[in-house]
Amino acid sequence: MREREHKTLKQRTASGLLWGILSNGSIQLLSALFGIVLLRLLQPSDYGKIAMLLVFSNVAATLQESGFTAGLCNLGEPRREDYNAVFWFNILVSGVMYLILFLLAPLIARFYHDPELLWLSRYLFLAFFISSWGQVQRAYLFIHLMQRQTCIIAIVSLLLSGVVGVTMAYNGYAYWGLASQTIVFTLSVAVLNWCYSPWRPSLHIDLRPAFAMFGFSGKLLLTNLFTQLNAHAFGVLLGRFYGDHSAGIYSNARKWDDMCINTVNGMVSGVAQPVLTQVREERERYCRVFRKMLRFVCFVSFPVMLGIGSVAREFLLVVGGEKWVESATILSMLSVYGAFFPLTTLYSNLAISKGRSNVNLWCTVAICLIIWAGLIALRGFGIRWMVVFFVTVNILWLFVWHYFARRLVGLRLWDVLRDVLPFLLFTVAVLALTFFVCRPISSTVLRLVSKVLLAAALYLGLMWLSGARVMREAVQYLIHHDTRCE
Repeated sequence: MREREHKTLKQRTASGLLWGILSNGSIQLLSALFGIVLLRLLQPSDYGKIAMLLVFSNVAATLQESGFTAGLCNLGEPRREDYNAVFWFNILVSGVMYLILFLLAPLIARFYHDPELLWLSRYLFLAFFISSWGQVQRAYLFIHLMQRQTCIIAIVSLLLSGVVGVTMAYNGYAYWGLASQTIVFTLSVAVLNWCYSPWRPSLHIDLRPAFAMFGFSGKLLLTNLFTQLNAHAFGVLLGRFYGDHSAGIYSNARKWDDMCINTVNGMVSGVAQPVLTQVREERERYCRVFRKMLRFVCFVSFPVMLGIGSVAREFLLVVGGEKWVESATILSMLSVYGAFFPLTTLYSNLAISKGRSNVNLWCTVAICLIIWAGLIALRGFGIRWMVVFFVTVNILWLFVWHYFARRLVGLRLWDVLRDVLPFLLFTVAVLALTFFVCRPISSTVLRLVSKVLLAAALYLGLMWLSGARVMREAVQYLIHHDTRCE
């Protein structure tokens, strides 16, 4: 019985990881296609203006949501009163937050020394107010595992917003096109959430059920708030001290890095917590499951993310032209951060699955404060040193995460290093060999294609010849997937 249960869990985990790759991969690919077109049409300063404003809208959206979406999910079977209370809370708080930011727009423009941000900010901030009208419906879809509908909503919204953004950029509206793309996306998501969700709000407003969830959602609110502050630190500081061009150069590099991170990280976050929660009472099995997921993440994340860094210059020259070449070095450095970020997600899910969300909160707050302090102190040394600091702190913080993992489940550092280092060393060796082999190629396009194909062939070949179990299991799962599902 235990063996059959173990196989079922293993198959569900493999299936979840596979569908996570396919779903997130298709969405990120669609985003990349529109992103490539916009790179050709827009300037770094256009992206910089949007990056400088995102911290305000995202923090406002986080305060408006207040962790109540996860709070509804945590209830298991929410009542109509619970949905209704969260819905009206979102609407009321988002309306107040938009009014405050509307009035603060002149101060925001003055802070960045850019008068064009006055009405651009007031326009862009509409996005989080629009989004609040569909968040409860989105929570309903998530609670009832309506993943197909959620995927359709994302793809349709990306298509509609992408077409609007490209059309406006082509007709000379520049950063207004990027802002409109964001608004159309949030509007489309909200409308489609209403279409697919059968739940409808009532006009009876009673916020007490929402406040009753705050004991759970409050920690998530603080965690999400500091996560947003951490994610947009560069947008604020570069916009303030260096201007919209530098903010746009960094924003573009971070955008491509995040696309690849989300592809890998999406499959981890969608599977790790429920799987780890299921085995949390069996300490030895818990560690085995965690280590197996860790090996799979390293097997995928290191070659994908470090590979992006190795072709950053060729990629940006081909898709964006010379005006984006400054982003290449930044993207190469951020790819190192991106390679290790899914490991942070795994450790975070470990803490949550053991009921220790306070660990997640403490780590998020601490690293955010350290990064902000370091970036402010290094602002006079240039963007590259700021990025080096950001990447270094995030990687070293993995040892802090591991300290808590050791205390919670007895996971040994040596075992983790044995799981991680082989994939890292194989990846570095493959990319170094690829670099020297392809270096004489003069054509940028041909060098880009050659690097990608050669690195992929070498990495997969070496993994297979070395007998990497994670690769053989992945191949066997793909071959025998239909048989296992019968």
